[in-house]
Amino acid sequence: MPRDTHTLVIQTPCEPGELRKIACPIPATVPIMAAVSIQRHGTQRLAPLTVAASPDPARLLPASVYYDSADTPRDVIDALILAVFAEGSQPHARTTRLSEVRPGATLAPAGAHLLRAATDDGQECLLAAGEGWTARSVRWRSGAAEVTVTAATAETAEAVIGRIVGDAEVTRPADDDAITIGFWHRTERRGAFRAARAVTAEPWANIRANYASGTASALDRLMAVSPARLPGRLVLLYGPPGTGKTTALRSLAREWRPWCETDCVLDPEVLLGDPSYLIQAALGEETDEAAERWRLLLLEDCDELIADDAKRASGQALSRLLNLTDGLLGQGRNVLVGITTNEDIRSLHPAAIRPGRCLAQIEVGLLPAREAAAWLGRARGITAPMTLADMYASRAAAEPIASAGQAVRPGLYL
Repeated sequence: MPRDTHTLVIQTPCEPGELRKIACPIPATVPIMAAVSIQRHGTQRLAPLTVAASPDPARLLPASVYYDSADTPRDVIDALILAVFAEGSQPHARTTRLSEVRPGATLAPAGAHLLRAATDDGQECLLAAGEGWTARSVRWRSGAAEVTVTAATAETAEAVIGRIVGDAEVTRPADDDAITIGFWHRTERRGAFRAARAVTAEPWANIRANYASGTASALDRLMAVSPARLPGRLVLLYGPPGTGKTTALRSLAREWRPWCETDCVLDPEVLLGDPSYLIQAALGEETDEAAERWRLLLLEDCDELIADDAKRASGQALSRLLNLTDGLLGQGRNVLVGITTNEDIRSLHPAAIRPGRCLAQIEVGLLPAREAAAWLGRARGITAPMTLADMYASRAAAEPIASAGQAVRPGLYL
């Protein structure tokens, strides 16, 4: 037997009362598991006793990310921006959102090294890096964007995100005929999000004739309201579709522009069903200047939220709406709520229209035949009250395209 081997003797039973010995030669040098290791590719989870404990919790609890077939390349980029932040080499992070991005903006500083880029259903996402920093940007189809920068120092993070925003942000010249309105909505991926847009709004004096005399007089007083005297925080406009309730609210936003900013909630039923979304929309921007200004939240066509049976049909939605107007949430911030509904005020929940809660309860109805005729400049054929939508259609002599014999039903008019 070779000298560099050893013999392993194994005893095994064979016949009753007998044992058989089997000799197995084995090498004198046996490989041990220490020679096989993936230590270079893993993260050390336990610190040796001889090494001082790191103050960074990531050293004791390393992050793990798992991917499956439901993830997209955008999800991978979202995870990669967290890697250097969680690992600790770039512990400073800054995130900002842009409501509108300049066409052609790259959302990355000049000279950056592009690491990943993905386009998914019209949304663009990229990951770029430079000396001591990493940046991830997402541009949505709406033209809005979000930028996150991680860096080794806070100064680097601020400088890099400043360069990205400075190159991408849109600066529009002042337009007296336009107002800025923020549009809120919530998605599962992005959460609550506000996108600001310029919206054309006529001065109240230019559109006053669009409303019946009683309605116009009430709107006169509403347009002249100042923050020094606000007997209530709920502005309620009710009436049939097509009477110009939304047009009046746009003009109100223009008249109140010196002291109040206006936001429109696109999914009011979601807002009132999600407390975190509600708080974010109610609080707005956490800046000293924003805290001093009033905010008007517009909820359009909220029939089911303030109807007489709203408590039973919508659960806590009505309670949260009322708390936003005169509860702790509303009193903690200068918030007004504007609501439009097609329902008659008599069919609304009594709690929504109780004295002291409403700043205004204005019926926006049809123009009487005489006033409609004066608006159109002719009396022929005007025998009944008309909505604003009907008058505009009549003046333009516009008829919808329809097949022969098809009855056209009136629809909602915002």
